Amino acid sequence: MNNSSEYVPPKVWIWDKESGGKFANMNRPIAGAIHEADLPVGKHPLQLYSLGTPNGIKVTILLEELLSLGYEGAEYDAFLINIGKQEQFSSGFVEINPNSKIPALVDTSIDPSIRIFESGAILVYLAEKFGEFLPIEPSARAECMSWVFWQMGSAPYLGGGFGHFYAYAPDKNEYAINRFAMEVKRQLDVLDRNLESREFICGHEYNISDIAIHAWYGSLLLNNLYDSSEFLQVESYKNLERWSKDIAERPAYKRGSLVNRRPNGPKDKSILERHDASDIKL
Repeated sequence: MNNSSEYVPPKVWIWDKESGGKFANMNRPIAGAIHEADLPVGKHPLQLYSLGTPNGIKVTILLEELLSLGYEGAEYDAFLINIGKQEQFSSGFVEINPNSKIPALVDTSIDPSIRIFESGAILVYLAEKFGEFLPIEPSARAECMSWVFWQMGSAPYLGGGFGHFYAYAPDKNEYAINRFAMEVKRQLDVLDRNLESREFICGHEYNISDIAIHAWYGSLLLNNLYDSSEFLQVESYKNLERWSKDIAERPAYKRGSLVNRRPNGPKDKSILERHDASDIKL
């Protein structure tokens, strides 16, 4: 250790298990399972293993949208993966997602069953499977896919960057917070400008790009992430605010955003797991 306030990196990085802040027990520099445990299997065609984070609710919101259109094949069991208990490192979970991150989906309607991991990949898979929320026309499809991948590339700056240093890091680091806040505000401006002439991200039709982006940036605008709305002055992004509020009023959004979450108080209708439509009570 250096006694000055400035951190001097060693020649070779060493894993300090005690320096990870709030999530120290779930971050590690190696992959693979650390304990043996099978995943539960429910009765529905789609088996989801997740947690109600922004990445997790992307999938449950899309599934609820598909169910609202009458697709019985979109029925799903949503099992909670408690990352605080390191369930993402179980042998069963690693088998369906070697990256040990939620969400992960298994489609049992096909023999042999198919595993899909990474939230963006799951959105595309489900949209293609049911032929909904992903345009067919080449230019519209390209626009949609561009925005989905924009979200996948941009959100780490919001979550692992800004969110971590602003809300979770053991020490407040001015440089890190300012650097990531600047990037997040640039991203918010990108979205706000795009939505100036568009009802939804890609135009006049709601699709998986809206679901993917709203899970992170809509949640931020609605002050559901990091308690940072005042700090980032999110109310100044009027087009983005309008879009965020409009999507939050969709019935499928209201249902899907409750899944795999621990209730916070008696009025919170969140549910840890979903195995039947009646589990969700609005």
